[in-house]
Amino acid sequence: MNLAIGLFVATYILLLVFPKIRAYVALTSAALFVILGILPIGKVFGAVDWNVILMIAGTMGIVALFIESKMPALLADLILAKIPNVKWAIISLSLFAGIISAFIDNVATVLIVAPVALTIAKKLNISPVPSIIAISISSNLQGAATLVGDTTSILLGGHAGMDFLDFFVYRGMPGLFWVVQIGAIAATLVLVYVFRKYTEPIETLELTTVKDYFPSYLLVGMVVLLILASFIPNKPAITNGIITMSLFVVGLIRSYIKTKDFNSILSAVNEIDYFTILLLAGLFVVIAGITEAGVIDAISKLFVKVSGGNVFVIYTLIVWASVLFSAFIDNIPYVATMLPVTGYIASSLGLDPTLLYFGLLVGATLGGNLTPIGASANITALGILRNDGHEVSAGEFMKVSVPFTLAAVTTGYILVWLLWA
Repeated sequence: MNLAIGLFVATYILLLVFPKIRAYVALTSAALFVILGILPIGKVFGAVDWNVILMIAGTMGIVALFIESKMPALLADLILAKIPNVKWAIISLSLFAGIISAFIDNVATVLIVAPVALTIAKKLNISPVPSIIAISISSNLQGAATLVGDTTSILLGGHAGMDFLDFFVYRGMPGLFWVVQIGAIAATLVLVYVFRKYTEPIETLELTTVKDYFPSYLLVGMVVLLILASFIPNKPAITNGIITMSLFVVGLIRSYIKTKDFNSILSAVNEIDYFTILLLAGLFVVIAGITEAGVIDAISKLFVKVSGGNVFVIYTLIVWASVLFSAFIDNIPYVATMLPVTGYIASSLGLDPTLLYFGLLVGATLGGNLTPIGASANITALGILRNDGHEVSAGEFMKVSVPFTLAAVTTGYILVWLLWA
């Protein structure tokens, strides 16, 4: 166990210190767990959650085709055509970013919506900083709303055996979707107050032209099929992954038939974030290794000991520790590690783990908004602003992000406890 702990701690330190090579760090660590005999080689393939891997790859591919069709930009234009002033433009763009982020990766959402905010800012000769910060933190917030909203949601779905509809209604109770939406309302009220002085009128923008609606049908079809799959009993473990990958392949074939250009296929395939997929594959093996060595069990017992076995204290620790950690480290390795820990904690206390699972996701997914480095979407947003000549300090970012995050997390923290305790 000591060897496994040492290797795990070293892995996490390297993940923090070298974020650009995290995937290689995780894969190297996974190999060391096998070479050192901590995890038997026969358990490596089974340690990887292939449903999660396939879902992420397939969803990313479909989203790449959807973005290329320019449909998200058209939807943003249609919304802005009904907006009276800058304050409501910022609020509307942040809400729009949140809505599509429930079905599209957070970073992709920022890349879609931020250019619209830049266009508005240039036309009105105002700073784009507030609106792009609002877009970024709103996209992060909604990542926990659906099964395909964020990698952390896909991880929870894979670990807990949750389907698409389970995020809406789980065991006859309101699911995470509704918790996130009520948190979003509280956070949006914060934005309305923060941007109360932005009263400049908005000019009507020229509508984006969409020439290909097929990727939109693919995205809607993915959601519908994932919902239908929720009703299939005893289905194969990789059903959701097969659905998303199959639709992506359909999109690739159709793209080739339409363009007669193999580069169109390569372009969409290259949009898949292989770095994140390799990171997750390595982490699955690392987590299997520390589980095999008894480390996960030891960590869960430490949580129980520190809390005195009090469920409310454990729940509170998980939520707010997740907020704190996710403010400074990527929440993907954190959630991947903590899901089995929370499961073991619940098992040792004889509890249904749902309360702790949902608390973990509320803290880790919503908490990443706290700082500029807490989420990839935030880093992407600041990069867009930097390229446009706007350097944003941590203090400037946190003037918006801290009250927004605290409103959303506090609301989610209370609701999950009231619903699931």
